[in-house]
Amino acid sequence: MQNKETKKKQNIWLLITVGAALILVGFIQFYFYKNVDTVKTEISELVDKYNKNCPLVIQEGIRLDSVNLPETQIAQYNLTLLNVEKETAEVNVIKEEIEKSLISTAKANPGLQVFRENDFILVYSYSDKKKAFLFNVKILPDQYK
Repeated sequence: MQNKETKKKQNIWLLITVGAALILVGFIQFYFYKNVDTVKTEISELVDKYNKNCPLVIQEGIRLDSVNLPETQIAQYNLTLLNVEKETAEVNVIKEEIEKSLISTAKANPGLQVFRENDFILVYSYSDKKKAFLFNVKILPDQYK
């Protein structure tokens, strides 16, 4: 008789434990998805803010034309090299120099903090002054944290 009562108590405790675990999982999922939505909204607002100021000459010879979010966790900056023509430029040399500069700038730029915190890949897409595509530079999160 005591075995039946003991089993009954064990089953009740098991049901209570499973129920509490399900409630905890539900709460965690709700909190996580709410947080993801908040980050998405913050990043979308930031991108909209950038685009309202475009085109914008960010330094001599370089213009930021637009920013977009082509995929999840990727921010793409579309830029024009105002003094470069694809036909006469040494594209590989330019890309190398820009890539070095971008990584150090990305590490220090406070405007990229939200991207750093959320492990975004940064893609910088460059065109020449005639809008001909030159190259992309991709910076992975571990390169600019």
